[in-house]
Amino acid sequence: MSLLYICVLLPVVVYVVYYLRTRMLLALRINVLAKGYSGVSMETVQAMVKAFIGATGDLAPLAHLTLGLMGEGRMWSPQRGWDHAKTVGYCCHGLTPLVLKPKEGVGLINGTQMMSSLVAEAVERAVGVTRQADIIAALSLEALWGTTNAFHSDIHAVRPHPGQIEVALRLRSLLHSDVFPSQISESRRTCDRVQDAYTLHCIPQVHGVANDTIAFVKIILSTELNSATDNPMVFAERGETISVGNFHGEYPAKVHELASMSERRTERLVNPSLSKLPAFLVQDGGFNSGFMIAHCTAAALLSESKALCHQSSVDSLSTSAATEDHVSMGGWAARKALRVVEHVEQVLAIELLAACQALEFLRPLKSTTPLEKVHELVRSVVRPWDHDRQMSPDIEAAHTLLREEKAKDTPHLSIIFIIPAN
Repeated sequence: MSLLYICVLLPVVVYVVYYLRTRMLLALRINVLAKGYSGVSMETVQAMVKAFIGATGDLAPLAHLTLGLMGEGRMWSPQRGWDHAKTVGYCCHGLTPLVLKPKEGVGLINGTQMMSSLVAEAVERAVGVTRQADIIAALSLEALWGTTNAFHSDIHAVRPHPGQIEVALRLRSLLHSDVFPSQISESRRTCDRVQDAYTLHCIPQVHGVANDTIAFVKIILSTELNSATDNPMVFAERGETISVGNFHGEYPAKVHELASMSERRTERLVNPSLSKLPAFLVQDGGFNSGFMIAHCTAAALLSESKALCHQSSVDSLSTSAATEDHVSMGGWAARKALRVVEHVEQVLAIELLAACQALEFLRPLKSTTPLEKVHELVRSVVRPWDHDRQMSPDIEAAHTLLREEKAKDTPHLSIIFIIPAN
């Protein structure tokens, strides 16, 4: 079954992903041209709209997109796979190749739509993962007998970063339930611990700044998606063409910190000297490795993400005979951002599995109603870990829950995500 997935299903998934990203790129370019400052005819814009509906300042990617619209190169369609662009366009969608008019070549390829489309996808996924990171962190805090004192509203009111306040509120909502108070929390009231490790009692501060960073990027991105980014710009109403720099992609990585916190909490869950739970969250540790390799996987993903978070824009290189002497490297930054977000999702998926496994050792004590619902959700796709088995299907199942934001949408949890931070 795994070989079938690799040989047949995986290529289909890859093509679908790139198909959707290409459609986003085309849609954003149409949005730019429709503003009327790129010197492109209405016929060309309408042809691009027809291509978007019927089929599927980044010079090379946009040039490849335009090449297909001109009936050159290769295009991919579900009906024919990879084939000559003219064949795919005409046979599958009744499209005729574009014949470009003066200025239209530059107008179709000059802009920031490739990097913007990838960043838009990364931001959308990051918004979902940051919210669910709070749920997973709350599960780990319960499993590690952590205290909720650090989430008191007064603490965060005196350092009023919006994201920090929002995360603290969410944690209080998750960890304090009038319907079903946490038996785990009640059982530790006599604990003499002064404070927890930073990855537990600093959750609002670290998760919060990730929220604030994403909110900032969304503002920048919203402006960028609805801007004219061509060069030169054509102001037809006054008959003037101006060489400009709106194509530059210097805009569009704090999400990585969520993975950093998550991996450290996973370490605390699997380390018996820190958790007081069975080593690697499995009985018969001499015969079973439990979550040891899963934690190694999380650490490896985190290490790769650190390298990916190196700022691309500091590595500007001069091109085009020194005319383009400062470039943003925004396309590479956007691709790296998507990979980092996916790594964060996978690291959090591993923590989610570990936290739910840890709760099994605290039974019959139960957590709050919202967190027990999350535990039930995970157990609906992954059974408890009683002896070693292949873990990749479990991690993938948990990753799917995060990608589809299932945890956020469970009963008793959806209301938490519409509570205003103030």
